[in-house]
Amino acid sequence: MNKLVLAVLFLCTAPVAFCQQADSGRFLLHKFEQLIGQETYTKTSTTAGTHYQIDFRFTDRGTPVPLTASCSLDANGNPQSFQVNGNTSRFSTVADSIVISNGRASITENKKTSTVDIHGPTFPIAGYAPCTIQMLLLQYWKTQQQPQTIQTLPGGSLQIMQEGKDSLPFRGQTRVFGRFIIKGLIWGAEIVWTDQDGRLVCLMTNDAEGDKTEMMRAEYEALLPMFIEKAAVYGMQIFTKSVGKNAGEKPGLMAITHAAVLDLQTGKLQPDNTVLISNGKITQIAPAASLAIPKNAFVIDAKGKTLLPGLWDMHAHFEQADWGPAYLATGITTVRDCGGEFGYINTIKRVIDEGQGIGPHILKAGIIDGKGPRSAGIITASSNEEAIARVRTYKDNGFVQIKIYSSVPAELVKVICDEAHRLGMTVTGHIPSRMSLEQGVEAGMDMVNHNGYVFRMMKVDTINYTVQLDDAVSKAALAFIKKHHVVIDPTLAVFELGGRPVNDSITAIEPDFYKLPVQLQSLLRNTGVADSADIAFYKAFMVANKKIVKALADQGTTIVAGTDMSMPGYSLYRELELYVQAGLTPLQALRTATIVPAQVMKMDRQTGSVAIGKDADLILVEGNPAANIQDIRKLSMVIKGGRIYNPVIMRPLAGFAE
Repeated sequence: MNKLVLAVLFLCTAPVAFCQQADSGRFLLHKFEQLIGQETYTKTSTTAGTHYQIDFRFTDRGTPVPLTASCSLDANGNPQSFQVNGNTSRFSTVADSIVISNGRASITENKKTSTVDIHGPTFPIAGYAPCTIQMLLLQYWKTQQQPQTIQTLPGGSLQIMQEGKDSLPFRGQTRVFGRFIIKGLIWGAEIVWTDQDGRLVCLMTNDAEGDKTEMMRAEYEALLPMFIEKAAVYGMQIFTKSVGKNAGEKPGLMAITHAAVLDLQTGKLQPDNTVLISNGKITQIAPAASLAIPKNAFVIDAKGKTLLPGLWDMHAHFEQADWGPAYLATGITTVRDCGGEFGYINTIKRVIDEGQGIGPHILKAGIIDGKGPRSAGIITASSNEEAIARVRTYKDNGFVQIKIYSSVPAELVKVICDEAHRLGMTVTGHIPSRMSLEQGVEAGMDMVNHNGYVFRMMKVDTINYTVQLDDAVSKAALAFIKKHHVVIDPTLAVFELGGRPVNDSITAIEPDFYKLPVQLQSLLRNTGVADSADIAFYKAFMVANKKIVKALADQGTTIVAGTDMSMPGYSLYRELELYVQAGLTPLQALRTATIVPAQVMKMDRQTGSVAIGKDADLILVEGNPAANIQDIRKLSMVIKGGRIYNPVIMRPLAGFAE
């Protein structure tokens, strides 16, 4: 008998606690459906329990995001220890260690140690990643008889609901997958599918940047597009189930009485007006004393309130269903989605438009990027033929605009723009690397996302980063933008958030911060910079960008307000406030989020102002935002297409506090 056989016999006749069985698994990690990395785990089992060793890593637009974790469970599936260390996004890290023994947990979080007593079902987990831990969480929930709430370590709690089953075709057969909802781990709901053995097959979540992220067990990778579309539908159904199929009431005939109606051209208020709405359209506007209210009208008394058009966010990223009620909760009735995942945003828009979901009107801008390590998404082009085909695909699927991204080869920008223009579409986006704003516009770009690209054109003092608007270089840049009628969405609020001193109170830039869901608070609270040199740079950068926005407005350049995500809804308020800080009047700021984007998107005959014949996309606020821009936050009612949404109901749906 050879030594190898003897060794095996010895191990398997030794005490069973030392007999180990190894297993492993692999998940493929995606952002916007693009494969960006993988997660592998090794499971070692003994009679004493199981141990999981996990390696998680992906590369996001050229930046590595590595993470390692381990978890030990006793023989009954109860957690005993958990360690996680590494990155959860390009801009965030985690370093947690948890040991559970005799009803107590020792927690080391960011080098600080504490001890807590455990009461009831409790599980250690560190956010969305790694997904192996979420698989173990589901298994634990089942062994604990599916408790209503599970406490999480280092802190917080979550809920798990079994929603049903989905049958999908796979390799010539039909496979049945269990579907679960997890709430409390990230902002909003995660959707998880498992196989009949309880192994995680697909996890639809959002990463620590808030970006849509999908994790697939490797052998089921081909099913990803089907799961994406189902996630969009099921995500919206969560809200419609909560408030009924008709989440907003839509009277056939509505009268808004005694409202002060804001004229966006003059900034004047028309006091004590009545507005009649029939089948979602504004039919009459007249002084209240002169207009008889039909007996069968649904009446809204707006005395003391100002009636304005619904707000637009022209730089949105609708990456989870929760954005729907979040937008409506803050008065945003129309968004331009800049580069959403193709199958997901198509389904989200369809569900909302069909009345089966809750959310704003969505205008789709389809992203095209180049191939390479820094590309975003799976819709890329590296040849004229590919570029033209991508534009046509978007046009055929109801997209109104193309968004060029940073890795598009310079020689393809004109090809994309020419084809888009031929099809009646416009082009926005980033200025690709190795190109200037001038070159992008000369190649055909109609609009530019982010004021940073304008900043690059300016004459800037490289010592203190002040912009010199009187310099010939800056004057020529501004003149170029004006001559070519370039539309700019500055996204000042996202620059302010990313460059704020992290040791300062975040309420200094967002007074409503603590109304946000706690999961978002934990992500955003540490967003910013700590190094004194970085703080000085971003302070100067914000001052310079405000001056640039004022200069653009003064020369008549078209500015549209957009947020690039950040704090759902509230960042649009902040964007308008920053424009006023820059020197725009409150009325000018309001126009960037109402009638001007409607004009830019060629929809001003349909919406964008309070006028007879237009869609009833409206908001009611206390005070007068045309005099005090902060009054835009005093929202009392939202009407989208004649359907009434109460912010008091929408806010908790989106996880906001009152």
